Amino acid sequence: MIEFFFDCSSPWTYLAFHNIQPLVAELNEPIGWRPVLVGGIFNSVNPSVYAMRENPVPAKMAYMQKDLQDWARAAKLRIIMPPKVFPVNSVKAMRGCIWLEPQGKLIPFATAIFEAYWAREEDISQDTVLLKICHQIDVDGEEFMTGVAQPAIKEQLKANTEEVIRRGGFGSPTIFLGEDMYFGNDRLSLLKDAVLRRRAAAKLA
Repeated sequence: MIEFFFDCSSPWTYLAFHNIQPLVAELNEPIGWRPVLVGGIFNSVNPSVYAMRENPVPAKMAYMQKDLQDWARAAKLRIIMPPKVFPVNSVKAMRGCIWLEPQGKLIPFATAIFEAYWAREEDISQDTVLLKICHQIDVDGEEFMTGVAQPAIKEQLKANTEEVIRRGGFGSPTIFLGEDMYFGNDRLSLLKDAVLRRRAAAKLA
């Protein structure tokens, strides 16, 4: 199974989340969605992200913005950098992904979260925004707020974050095929190649 560790607060994760869905459908490969808190990952193993934000290299940042827009255009997505709230506290949104998965609502909820934050600049840390998204995907808002406050949901998000760190992850999205790790939207072609190579090897075994 492909495992997709993700936090909706990353634009590159938005791209990968969007792009991996047709890929796994094409490959007929199962996928496990694993919500995490990327801030917890950065705090634990990748604090260089904060240093880069504090002292950005102008030429590199300009290219990163161009690169992001090139990828967004290819995926037919609207992605803008939220000028008012970045980085954003995504903890309730990511707990929501965990709580909604058994109901078959993780994908529509995460998609709506990505669109709200990255396309419309809405603050996904706010209950009003989350409740609007719940209404959008036909989820009871009061049940949602109760659900994301459950200790088991909080613990699962923490456990997912600790797991990806333990397995060598350092950001979002982190994708595993078995214990073979791939980081970022631009590694999906390598992931596809790995799936096909494993299948070819299995036929020869």
